[in-house]
Amino acid sequence: QVQLVESGGGLVQAGGSLRLSCAVSGIIFNIKHMAWYRQFPGSPREFVAATLSTGGTHYADSVKGRFTIDRDNAKSMVYLQMNNLRPEDTAVYYCNTLGYPPRDDYWGQGTQVTVSS
Repeated sequence: QVQLVESGGGLVQAGGSLRLSCAVSGIIFNIKHMAWYRQFPGSPREFVAATLSTGGTHYADSVKGRFTIDRDNAKSMVYLQMNNLRPEDTAVYYCNTLGYPPRDDYWGQGTQVTVSS
């Protein structure tokens, strides 16, 4: 079955950096557009960044210039490098295939990112 396992979250001070990882199994990874999403308490998940199978990337305006998404097709991994973190980036971060909406049966447990001021 499909599994997406996120890791790398933690507590960091404002201005700091974290690198999130997502291990993907059960799908033909290299043909999939992959994305990171995040969820604030009491809110639905929102799009953060996407990496396309063709090599392109897309970012939400709120993270553009601070976050970088990349992928390793050989390892079926997706990464999110987060720099210059802000308290408003505090959320649970998830990876999933890119979709409108994303596949509901693919959500993993997420990884908590907490940015202190």
